[in-house]
Amino acid sequence: MSTQPSEDIDRPEPPRAPATADGFVRGLSEAIGGPLGSHAVRPDAKPGKFWTAARIILALTCLTLALSWVQKSPCQSGDWQKNIQYTRFCYTDVLALYYAEGLSDGKVPYADHAVEYPVVTGYFMGALGLPIHAYGVKHPGINQGTWFYDANAIVLSALAVATAAVILALRRRRPWDAAIFALSPILFITATVNWDFLAIGLAAIGLYLWAKRRPAWAGLFLGLGAAAKLWPLFILGPLLVLALRSRTVRSWTAAAVTTVLSWAVVNFPVWYWYHDSWLQFFRLNHDRPIDWGTLWYIGRYLDGKWHTGANQGPFQWLSNHIPTLNWLTYGLFGVACVGILVLALIAPRRPRLAQLSFLVVAAFLIFSKVWSQQYVLWLLPLIVMARPRWGSIIAWTVAEFGYFTAFYAELLGAGGKPVIPEGTFVLASTCRLVTVAILCGLVIRDIWRPELDVVRQTYGDEDPDGGPLNAEDAPWIERFRRGRGPAPAESKPAEPGGGDLEPAVV
Repeated sequence: MSTQPSEDIDRPEPPRAPATADGFVRGLSEAIGGPLGSHAVRPDAKPGKFWTAARIILALTCLTLALSWVQKSPCQSGDWQKNIQYTRFCYTDVLALYYAEGLSDGKVPYADHAVEYPVVTGYFMGALGLPIHAYGVKHPGINQGTWFYDANAIVLSALAVATAAVILALRRRRPWDAAIFALSPILFITATVNWDFLAIGLAAIGLYLWAKRRPAWAGLFLGLGAAAKLWPLFILGPLLVLALRSRTVRSWTAAAVTTVLSWAVVNFPVWYWYHDSWLQFFRLNHDRPIDWGTLWYIGRYLDGKWHTGANQGPFQWLSNHIPTLNWLTYGLFGVACVGILVLALIAPRRPRLAQLSFLVVAAFLIFSKVWSQQYVLWLLPLIVMARPRWGSIIAWTVAEFGYFTAFYAELLGAGGKPVIPEGTFVLASTCRLVTVAILCGLVIRDIWRPELDVVRQTYGDEDPDGGPLNAEDAPWIERFRRGRGPAPAESKPAEPGGGDLEPAVV
């Protein structure tokens, strides 16, 4: 591990500007005169200035979310005539499921209706939906669906702002990385399509608490996030691998125990009193067929092109044998996780937590039989922390937007005349899949060649998200790596102030 004098740690240093640290942004900045000179005084560095980098980014996040609310406004009345929800890109499960899940009739989630989501999401739906229904009964003039959507949008947007604040707090030396999240068109389009920011916000808080060396509290929030959407549970895997390498398994154990306990505590009431309703989420995911835009959907389309008549292709066969497909997706995800484990152990420097977390979640999506459009939000904060490079993330965003457009065109054509050829949708789905795979490849390259990791260029060998993981490698790591991985590069000391994990001033 690198060391540095304590006076350097305490010395205030300016944050890195993207026009200096990122080649893509530097090229764009040439249109307005290029990056600031070495003797220029940045506006956000002047003493007493209100508009610091952190405040600017939080304001930009709020602006993007406000514009997202405006973009969804054509659908907020619930009067979805002439497929306006698809032609205006304003569809949202939040409004549709207010009626489909019985909230508009005052049904209590799980008790009166078997909600298809994990319990924290179901609790949240009921906590907002039932009071709005009760108020609507007394005041028939209000549009309950609009009120429900607006209430959800406020809370989900607050969680999105909290996620941006966590990225800022974990990147004090690189605050402009959070601008990739704040200005993302992905956030603009999908922030309130579903309740995914419940899990994202809780998981982000958990990661922050881990970085602050509070593993038990981190596990509490990871468990709550996993009880909203399952994917935050996957973060325990990268934490375990890195804990093994750094001899900090005790901290991981504290986090894992509280993760399981918090998940179990919030699930217990529904599991015990409404067991059949509790099982609905698991039954649905077990029985669901191949979904739009997945690897398996693409393969089934190609089967139709390459196999005719009774000559059934493998993907079409899997489409007709869902239990086998389930095991295959689990197996491929497991193989990917084993590969990530080996990479983490033989890498010349211990990988950063965000890098491994992104790889695990991305592998889950790549091999899953379901890849809903809003799942892209799971990857956004992770890739910002794992590899904050504007160019590659913009390319991925373009591919995602191409998929969104093709997906809504497919939905428009599902009930009648096709809007686009099926091959066009498959092409858009393939581009999305390929760009996510490329991002994984770039993250793997940064792990294999840590000198290319822009976050390490600022923080040295310290992981700003690592918390307890910032310790010496276990002695057996060098013996395990011998002959398997590249030789460690010369250790680069962290820049002054790089290891400070206190929250950014906002």
